[in-house]
Amino acid sequence: MRAMTETVSDARSAWGLLPVAILLLLFLGVGIPFRESVALPAIVPFLAALGVAFLQCRGRPFPERLNLAAAAMGQCDVMVMCLVFLLAGAFSGAAQAAGCVESTVNLGLSVLPPWAAVAGLFAIAAFVSTAMGTSVGTIVALTPIAVGIAQKAALPGPLCVGAAVCGAMFGDNLSMISDTTIAATRTQGCGMRDKFRENLRLVWPAALLSLGLFAALAPGGAPLEGPLPYSVPRLLPYLAVLGAALCGMNVVLVLVLGTLLSLGVGMGTGALAARDAFRAVGDGVAGMYDITAISIVVAGVLGLVRANGGIDWLLHHVLRRVRGRRGAQAGIAVLVSAVDVATANNTVAIVMAGPVVRTVAQAHGVSPARAASLIDIYASVWQGLLPYGAQLLYAAGGATALGLALTPAQLIPWLFYPILMGLTVPLTLLARAFLRRAGAEAAR
Repeated sequence: MRAMTETVSDARSAWGLLPVAILLLLFLGVGIPFRESVALPAIVPFLAALGVAFLQCRGRPFPERLNLAAAAMGQCDVMVMCLVFLLAGAFSGAAQAAGCVESTVNLGLSVLPPWAAVAGLFAIAAFVSTAMGTSVGTIVALTPIAVGIAQKAALPGPLCVGAAVCGAMFGDNLSMISDTTIAATRTQGCGMRDKFRENLRLVWPAALLSLGLFAALAPGGAPLEGPLPYSVPRLLPYLAVLGAALCGMNVVLVLVLGTLLSLGVGMGTGALAARDAFRAVGDGVAGMYDITAISIVVAGVLGLVRANGGIDWLLHHVLRRVRGRRGAQAGIAVLVSAVDVATANNTVAIVMAGPVVRTVAQAHGVSPARAASLIDIYASVWQGLLPYGAQLLYAAGGATALGLALTPAQLIPWLFYPILMGLTVPLTLLARAFLRRAGAEAAR
């Protein structure tokens, strides 16, 4: 029995989270304050974290450490994500060279004035992500349009790209076909419609406030001189991509379809010579090399963090002192937040924390729909803010590939929706509890 206890204890270690702390320190402690004076390549913090994680595995020979990291890097989800990044680069490069991005942006700015364009981008991204159930897919489709709006209307690039990310995160935890929703409802044993209704009640204040902020901050854009020209055929790739995504087509097939249509439209309209088609695709893919490498390294870091006991420590200790229904809800939010920060994957965080959350929710009278909503919401809050998460990495990488140099850290101040969601959900829960209590007292 003693040996078994020691084994369990050894499997849990707060020191296992040190690589994540190093990563955050380099991103936020060096990358933001000294961004202008210190040239810190994006891959450096991740390699530093990987080195620390390797050094922590003292009880394992080096080949075993290497195998642990490589196995995590080679997971199916990681490889599919990297493939999506490369295909997104191909689509962006082809659409840019064919004039599809410019035409789509011009249409948007012809319909919406500059002050409403950013709020409209947030609303469109929210609708698209809710319909297609993926934040990354939404960011893939809309980042080029966000960059184009920023350049055409002389609006801050981080503001426009941030609006697209915010809208993408709205549907990430609300869509009934999202992998996070599926994971949350399955781990908590509730129906998707029940979770959707509870989720919507909690997040609508943050959505409305975000919409207002984007509308209020955009009027500084330059006025447009006359109607902007756009070509209907050049709108086809984006319309097809959005339509196919809304119909539930796999994001890989969606991006292949968009790339082929962009090349076909570009050559058909004379905007893109056949000899330049492969170069356009290649340039787009090359723009995604950094984010692809970073994603692979991140997976290796997190694999070693898990092997070093960091994740087990979180699961065991965060909810240890939970007391009462309110304390249980706060503990659920803290637990899933901590796991998401450690794993940089909201679906993985939900799956890992879900069984513990369900036990705590049942013990303290938290409904399955409320528990499912809370773990989905707070996983999305942090996933939308992590500078090393796939969403911000792609948004920044995609924008940079299109000529708008951005780092993930530069987007964080403009990510109103995740920030407000994290702040307003507790206030909404407190307000609802107060109104219920007031109604009960009045009924007496």
